Amino acid sequence: MGLNGKAGEVFKSIPYILQGLEVTLKVTILALIIGAALGLILALMRVYGGGFCSRISVFYSRIIRSLPLIVILFGLYYLGADILDLSAYTAVILALSVHTAAYQSEIFRGAIQSISIGQMEAALALGMSKFQCIFSIILPQALRRAIPYWSNEAAIVLKDSSLAYVLGIAELLRRGEYVSARTTMPLLTYTIVGVIYFILTFVLSRGLFFVERKLSIPE
Repeated sequence: MGLNGKAGEVFKSIPYILQGLEVTLKVTILALIIGAALGLILALMRVYGGGFCSRISVFYSRIIRSLPLIVILFGLYYLGADILDLSAYTAVILALSVHTAAYQSEIFRGAIQSISIGQMEAALALGMSKFQCIFSIILPQALRRAIPYWSNEAAIVLKDSSLAYVLGIAELLRRGEYVSARTTMPLLTYTIVGVIYFILTFVLSRGLFFVERKLSIPE
């Protein structure tokens, strides 16, 4: 098979590579949802939880952000294989969730603290409980302010989902590796995979940008 024939084989394999898109998107979406829930809890603990809860949140954030994601991934994978009986797929989602939660907690914390403390004081003066103030007044505004920074983190998680490759999960990068090995055209194959990731990241960023504009708080 000549060079043109090999290149044609790579292009014919694009539908096969795109079959990994479902896995990539599922891993990304689940990790973002779980990470956002955990990150928001950590942020609330940091801002409103008092000394003990605040220290737990800070400790979690600093420890996780100091570790490479791949170390967390392998740790959860081998822990899961030996003790928890987790699949590689579940280990990837948990690793991404644990990792992104540390960063999302900082995003949410900054957004919460950007809301004027006077709003909390006014709500308390009107007879609302602290719980009502947080969930009815502070959080709705903070979450809207967090969108621009959260969208950056979402794009990072999307790209980090490619680490599922190291556990043999057939997502985009792993399928690209199969095609590269079969056609011996790694440069072309990985260029195509890179273009697919670029398109995904661009669409995600633009989509969240429109959401941000739609939900922006008028000055």
